[in-house]
Order: sequence, then structure tokens, then C-alpha cells
Amino acid sequence: MTETTKQFDIIVYGATSFVGQIMLEYLASYQDETISWAMAGRNEQKLLDAKQANNLEHIPHIIADADDEAALTAMCNQANVVISTVGPYALYGETLVKVCAQTGTDYCDLTGEPQWIRAMLDKYENTAKASGARIINSAGFDSIPSDLGVYALQQHALATTDKPAFHIKMRVRRIKGGASGGTIASMLNVVEEAGKNPALRKLLVNPYVLCPEGHPFKQYQTNHKKAQFEEDTQMWIMPFIMAAINERIVHRTNALLDNRYGEHFLYDEAMSAKKGLQAWGMTLGLGAFMVGASIKPIRNLLAKHILPKPGEGPSKHEQLNGMFDMRFYTTLDNGDKATVKVCGDRDPGYGSTAKMLTQAALCLAKDAPEVAGGFWTPAAALNDKLIARLAKHAGVTIELI
Repeated sequence: MTETTKQFDIIVYGATSFVGQIMLEYLASYQDETISWAMAGRNEQKLLDAKQANNLEHIPHIIADADDEAALTAMCNQANVVISTVGPYALYGETLVKVCAQTGTDYCDLTGEPQWIRAMLDKYENTAKASGARIINSAGFDSIPSDLGVYALQQHALATTDKPAFHIKMRVRRIKGGASGGTIASMLNVVEEAGKNPALRKLLVNPYVLCPEGHPFKQYQTNHKKAQFEEDTQMWIMPFIMAAINERIVHRTNALLDNRYGEHFLYDEAMSAKKGLQAWGMTLGLGAFMVGASIKPIRNLLAKHILPKPGEGPSKHEQLNGMFDMRFYTTLDNGDKATVKVCGDRDPGYGSTAKMLTQAALCLAKDAPEVAGGFWTPAAALNDKLIARLAKHAGVTIELI
């Protein structure tokens, strides 16, 4: 959507979800630029309560259920960009993507579900290209820091040596924050779907699953499954649960940018640890969780009695005192080493995600009229403009060190 003739710059759909409510707080105090916006969801009383809690009685609200195509169409016809926080997206997200693609309405979400993105690409990408709708998935902690961190480091490599970096590795140096019930529900749903569908399991392990048909990429990608000591970084590393979506978004970005990173580009992500005992302990804990989540009775027990439920998540104190520090390492074509540092000043999955998702939507609405219709990644569509916005408005910095 390249025109700004609609009533609202953005509509926050799922405004009473856990992330949605943080976005309302952010928008309630946002005075950096003039924006027109509304909130939307399926439960009017919850919307009214959220408006009152944030002194937003003057902000319009719209009622629309996730499977009500007529109501969603009426909503989309009022917005330049619709932000969706309604997950798991595999259960609740398709109708809104369909309507946005049909009506030429831009769209951003924070999904970490690669199998759902693949399904939406197959069903609606041609429709979005025809209507002019720009669809951007994974515009939160997964996968903006990874996508823009790689983009920034590759821009440096190309400017310095005129050649892309062959191999980039991301290591999470520090992370502090909690998990929400919505994210847990999405993870459990992916595990449940994969357990029922062997073809889906094969799809989920393909690092190029989100790349356009006919892409040339065949390079074997490293998949960190265990703790190990890494000689070149002199760190203990262990699996990073977000790698499953982040790595696939990065490879799609490479394809959308006409293979700017090279046809044989290598990219992998891992968490760092101070000691081997910590790395192995967290690796075994993650493995036990994934095994338990794959067994239906244990998965149900975890969902009902142990893990946070949808609508629950880290406290206000945890959000404000959370942070993340991610490092992107490479060796340039001339032999020099280069590192990009990506940092956020809030709990990554919620406090920072709410700000990143809002700024991605505003960037799409205000700064990117030249981007054509279709399914995009944050870096492929918004790149330097979004990097500048995040530093100015969202407490997320991306810098060469």
C-alpha cells in the first residue's frame, strides 16, 4: 500500500493480547511524530478496559473476530498498515493475511512459525503482489535483530571489500527477559503440528524453506544441537531456540535482495555461555522440554499447569529491566575481522518486541513508498530506514564495533 489516504496509519489488531497491551502503553506515550491509529480485537469490553487503563478513550476501537472475513475487510479498508499480535498464527492468522493481500493493505506481525509463513506465501503472495499489499512477517525479536544485524554487517563487507561476507555467525552474548503464554502456545502448536505431519518435519529443517521458488542456495548450513567450545570466538556456545525462524528469515532476505550475500552464504546462530557446565545444563534442559512437548499428555500437562498461558507473561519490572546483546561475527574477504553489535534496552520478546513491531509498521506506512507489493522480510523491505527508526524511537541500536 503506497498511498496514505486511509483513516489510520496503523491499526493494532490483537490490542488486548500480552504484546498488544505493551504496544498500547508505548503508543499512549509516543510523541515523536504525528500518527493516526486505532485498536482492534474480538472482545469489546476488553478493548474498553485497555483504553481506560492507558487513558486512550479518544482512540477508536474496532471489533473483528479472527475468522470474520467481512469484519476484517471493513477494518483493513480503514488502515494503511495492520499490525497483528494474534497468535498462534497457524491457528488464528490466515484470514487477516488473506484479507490484507486482497485489499492491498500493508501488514506486519511477530510470528515465529516458519511453516505458517510458507503456507501463506504459497497461498497469497501472488495476490499481494497484484494488490500492492506489503506483508512483513517476523517483525519482533524474531527476527528483526538477526535480519538487520546480518544486513548491516554485509553492507560493511560490501563497502570495504566489494564482496559479501561468506560466513556470518550470530552469538547471543547476554539476554534477560521472560516468556509469554502466547509465545509458548505458538511453540507448542508447531511441535504438535510437526508430530502429526512427517512432511512438515522435513520442511522445518530446511534452512531455505522461506526462499522463493527457483533460488540457487544449496550450501549446507550449521545447525547447533549441542553445547561446545568455539575456538575462534573463545566461547562456550549452545542452541538458540529462535535460530529456527531467524536463520530462515535471513536466507529469505538474501534471496529477496538478489543474492546480495552470495549464493553460498553461511549463517548460524547460537547462545554463548560463560562456562561449559552452564552450556550443557541449558542444552539438556531445552532438549528435555522439546521431548516433553512432543508427547501429547506431557504437552497438555505443561500447557495447563506449568507454562504461562496466553495473556500471561513477564511482569512490568521484568520488561523494563530486560535487555539483549547480540554479536555478529565474520572474516572479510581481505582477511580482516568485523563485528556488528545489536542491543535492546527492554525484555527482548515483549518490551523490545512491542517497540520494534510498532516502528516496523510506521516505517512501512511512512518511509517506504517505493516497496512493491508482496511478502517481505524486515531487512529486505525496510533496511536502513528501520535501523534509523529503531535507534531513535525503540532503544535498539545496531553498530559496527
